[in-house]
Parts: sequence; C-alpha cells; structure tokens
Amino acid sequence: MTVVTVGVHIVDILTRPVDHIPRGQDTVLVDQIRLTAAGAAAGTAVDLAKLGNQVISLGAIGDDELGDFLLMVMSRHGVDVSRLRRRTGEQTAASVLPIRPDGGRPSFHVPGANLSVTPADLDPDILRSARAIHLGGVDVTFGLGDPAFFTLLDSLRAAGVLITMDFLSEMPDLLEMAKSFLPHVDYVLPNESQALLMTGAPAIEEAAHSLLAAGPRGVVITLGAEGSLIVTTPGHSPAGPENGPGVGARQVGETRVPALKVEVSDTTGCGDAYCAGFITGLLHGQDVVTAARWGTAAAARVATGLGSDAGITDLPSTLALLDEPSPGPANSALGR
Repeated sequence: MTVVTVGVHIVDILTRPVDHIPRGQDTVLVDQIRLTAAGAAAGTAVDLAKLGNQVISLGAIGDDELGDFLLMVMSRHGVDVSRLRRRTGEQTAASVLPIRPDGGRPSFHVPGANLSVTPADLDPDILRSARAIHLGGVDVTFGLGDPAFFTLLDSLRAAGVLITMDFLSEMPDLLEMAKSFLPHVDYVLPNESQALLMTGAPAIEEAAHSLLAAGPRGVVITLGAEGSLIVTTPGHSPAGPENGPGVGARQVGETRVPALKVEVSDTTGCGDAYCAGFITGLLHGQDVVTAARWGTAAAARVATGLGSDAGITDLPSTLALLDEPSPGPANSALGR
C-alpha cells in the first residue's frame, strides 16, 4: 500500500539529558546525541515505512551535507526519496533539540528549504498512484495553498485516495492560512494547542467541531497524557467508498481514546508517529477509533527513545503494546 508524504523535511540533532544550557564555553557531559530524519513529512514517512507501508516522500531540501544525511537515513529506512527536490544554495531545514530529563524539548530551528515548496515540486502521477497521501506541515509549506493543488486533491479523493493532514508550528498566522486545506482532506490531526489556536475555541470539543465544520470528514486531536479526541460528521459512516481505501465501517461520532502509559524519554516525533499509525490502521481496514489506537501505540513506542524514529521497529511489535501492562507515567507526548 503506497503512501505519499508531502511537506516538511527536517534533520533533528538531539541530545539528552539537558537540565541547563552551560554558561560561556563550559562543557556538559550527556548520555546520548543523535541525528534523525524528522518533520511532519519526513518523520512520518520513516514511521510509515517501519510499519510496513511503501512510502514516497515529496518536498524540498538543500544541496548541503544535512540534505545528504536526510536522503541517506530516509533511504536506509526504506523511504523512496528519489523525487525530493534539492535547492541549490539553500539549507536543509534543521532543529537542535536539548531534551530535558522529563522528556520536554525546547528547540532551535531553521526552516530552510521547506518554505519554498510549491505544487511544482510534486509529481501528479506519483500522487495519483497513492493509496493515501499525508500532507505534513502545510502551515510551513504554505506555497502548497494553491487552488490548482486543491483541485488536484479533490480529484484524488474522488478517485478513492485517502488524504490526511497535520501541522508543524504553533504560529497563529501560519495555522490560519492552513485552514484553507480543510475542505480538501479526509482527516486532520492537530495537537491540542494547534486546534485551539486555529479556531479560537475555549474548549477542545468546540475546537474539534469547528474544524469539522470547515470541511474534513474527521478531526483527530492529540491531547498528550489525555489521549486523543476523534470527531466525525454526525451520521457519517466511514465505510463509504468516497472516504478512500481501507476506512472501516463503524460510525464514530465523538470518541476519546486514552493514552498508553510508558516510560517517556523524549516527546519528539510522537505526533508524526501517531499519524503514521493512524494512516496504517485505516489502510488495514480498521475503523477510525481502532486506527487512533494504532496511532497511540506508535506514538508511545517513539516516546520511549530519543528522536522521531526511535522505538518503532515493525507493526506487530507496535500493536503488541496495546495488550501490554502499563507500568510507567502516562505518555504525554502526542505532539510533534
């Protein structure tokens, strides 16, 4: 089942544990430093591949060493990166993430080539070949907000392609622009802060219904330690062929899915993993709530390691977490 991820590609440089930034030129010894493929398209692509999907990733990176690394590591995990555009003279997007002992992650970020992505960078034939398309970080790749691209998305949905979307930033102006994508996707998967910023709603339930009214078939909001909230159009059965392949038959309405309890090491990439698990569930014919549980399991796996590709090895071991006892503190990392 081919999934195409479209949007944000980032190299993350992570270190842990960091409880303070040293003064002057002092040195602090840490336990671990890693470089990973990350971002709402690249990170999700790697997790989708680990969960058994064929994945092609589309977007833009620089012609620098970080871009070389990103191509190498995504390819090593089985992602087809042959259609990624390389921008001469531009930097590949990157983040430096000092991970606190509690798993929190302040960041230093350069958006790089992500800001230049436009529909001209996307191969329509590749998009038409997909069973599912994930738009990752359209608030940052705002050049994709083109009426011609929306028309293409609508035609793909009519042909049975499942289209999902999530966001990268928590910047109100960028999230406001991203609302134009809502009528053209099946499921949107923001975190709690993004949903509230996009809608101005005082409560998460109101935010979910406001996003749903803008056009998608379903809204899935990740809530950290509180799990996730799934809302679909009242009376809508996700079984219909107009909803794309693999979408199960149970009507959902409004449902909460609890988080799993794990020993949290790092919250980076948990939202991307949730998206990957959710999409994989839908493509395996699961109903929306079960797909959300698959996403929860994927996010919990990633939270146990360092970086957006940590924890997940394959689909069976990820789903096995749903049947395991939960000894640790609640996974509070269903964000980026």
